[in-house]
Amino acid sequence: MGKQEDQARIWGRESIMTVENNILQQIVAARTPEAVEAAISYTRFLRLSGLNSDNYPLFLKMLEIENHWVLDALIGDEDPFLLLSTIQPNRYVISTCFMLLTRWHPGGIYPNTLSIALGVLQSAYSSPKDGYKIYPLNVADVDNLGKHLEKEKGQNHPQNRCILDILDRIGSLQGLGWDESMEEVARQAIKIRSNFFDNQKKLEDCIPQVLLVRGDYLKEEVPPRFIFEEDIDVTHRHD
Repeated sequence: MGKQEDQARIWGRESIMTVENNILQQIVAARTPEAVEAAISYTRFLRLSGLNSDNYPLFLKMLEIENHWVLDALIGDEDPFLLLSTIQPNRYVISTCFMLLTRWHPGGIYPNTLSIALGVLQSAYSSPKDGYKIYPLNVADVDNLGKHLEKEKGQNHPQNRCILDILDRIGSLQGLGWDESMEEVARQAIKIRSNFFDNQKKLEDCIPQVLLVRGDYLKEEVPPRFIFEEDIDVTHRHD
């Protein structure tokens, strides 16, 4: 095989796609200012393209990026709670949202990312029986939902209110007699909600302490060198 033929074999379609994928993975990792800027442009392109049933897994994938500049480019002026509201809840969407809640400690997840996940779960379990049929919860799921409650902010804080509503709906599954696992999940949801409202009790009385260790979503993120201002279509150097 000649040199040119060898190069053609090495740089076939599959090889080129592998390189493209590796570069995209570096972009979404957002570990350098250049990668962050590229990720901002990519997520902005996704948003302007519009969310639909074909591309929503990409939107979900972008939620794993630990950079609030990137996520703000994805959200734009949308209400985070409603960002994925046009997508019918399914097992993939729900499990991904619980994965996000599990992945980060309280305070370690960007609040808008948390709001997006909570919006999906609130919709999915608006009818708790239907939601449970789509994605049967376990106690760990409920604990990883409840750990994001911030008791000191009270029940009227938007994210607290949403979590408490989801827990209330899950708790309503108690007594239906479907299976013991569901009963256990419902009891745990009721217990977490009760401890939130009881000034004599703490969340760590019902949620494993290791889950309640607080994080800081700003601690590890890398800022972009430039920030794109959509309204005036210019860039500014980040101070």
